Amino acid sequence: MSSHHSALIRLLLALVMLLPASAIAANVNPRPLATRRPRSHVTEGQHARRRMRHLARSRGVVHPRTTAAVHTRHRYYERFSASSFAKDVTEGDVTAGEDPVVRQAALDALGNMNGTVVAIEPTSGRILAMVNQKLALSSGAQPCSTIKLSVALAGLSEGIIDKDTEIRLGGRSRMNLTTALAHSNNAYFESVGRQLGFEKVSHYAHQYGLGELAGYHIPGEHLGTYPEQVIPASLGGVGKMCSFGEGVSMTPLQLGAMVSAIANGGTLYYLQHPTTPDEVANFQPQIKRHLNIAPLIPDISDGMAGAVTYGTARRVKLSFNEEEVLGKTGTCSSAGTRYGWFASYANTSVGRIVVVVFLEGGRPTFGPKAAELAGVMYRNLYDHDFFVARPAQPASTADVNEVKTGGKTQ
Repeated sequence: MSSHHSALIRLLLALVMLLPASAIAANVNPRPLATRRPRSHVTEGQHARRRMRHLARSRGVVHPRTTAAVHTRHRYYERFSASSFAKDVTEGDVTAGEDPVVRQAALDALGNMNGTVVAIEPTSGRILAMVNQKLALSSGAQPCSTIKLSVALAGLSEGIIDKDTEIRLGGRSRMNLTTALAHSNNAYFESVGRQLGFEKVSHYAHQYGLGELAGYHIPGEHLGTYPEQVIPASLGGVGKMCSFGEGVSMTPLQLGAMVSAIANGGTLYYLQHPTTPDEVANFQPQIKRHLNIAPLIPDISDGMAGAVTYGTARRVKLSFNEEEVLGKTGTCSSAGTRYGWFASYANTSVGRIVVVVFLEGGRPTFGPKAAELAGVMYRNLYDHDFFVARPAQPASTADVNEVKTGGKTQ
């Protein structure tokens, strides 16, 4: 070997001795090529972006993507300017023609919440109690998910669905009417609404009393509104109308009249609010129209009962379990005010009573809270023997003007 080659070998050995052991190990892989892990592909651009984000955080600068995420989370937590609580909500109420037991039960249930309670005898349309009459008789508010009752009846009437019809909600998820009502599933009713189309949705809504006065010569009653054409697609179109009641304004009396028709088998009564004992003694029911929904009521009853048993209205059970209650909740908001609805009826062997609770306010206001208050009211009525059967009057003393009030015939 020449002296030149020897010198070169000695130089290479010296360089190897100077390298760190880690560097040598990093380039020596005893595993076969087939078992080596592939290197992760990271581009120079990715390295640069990571480095820039790190530098921005160290300098207190918020990355644009982070800002967008913060804004998204901020929009989720809605701000409310209205209060869920109020004083003197009964000021100005006319109560001389109301049932004292029912009114007191409603007062105790509502407490200091900002809202109204309307109790109706569904077999006559008589308003037994109306707490906070200014709000009850106002122009109403978005019905939220209570609109699903109208849409369900429309879908059943048109034969688009029955109780067991399952609708695909995305992926492998499917749901039938009973579960959709119980859990207030929006996608289900958006689908039904789109299949119906606006013209049919509007037709049935008007049949059930939306967009017209519910009362019969009730002083101070305002009219809710129903749009003459479908709301813009940017607001959700007919789908959002049928799941949230978007674009619709409904009053507690309109909702009470519709649920009364469900409770009594299909008669839509004008609601009447007697203001004196004489008006009570001479009360005569006034029928607005007969609805062809009797065959459909069993199909929605399971869903309304399910809402109370295991769904969105199960807070009713916190106070009341003795009798079956069927109902529907609703929660939504607009312009800083949150709405909480619950419309229901007690299905007992000695008669039925419809209770509508409507709340306005902030975060404490929502549909399940309205259901909870209704449960308290039913409990109060039960504790005062409202659901106890009364002895029948002799036929010779009965006349057409007799009305049943608080479980008693007067």
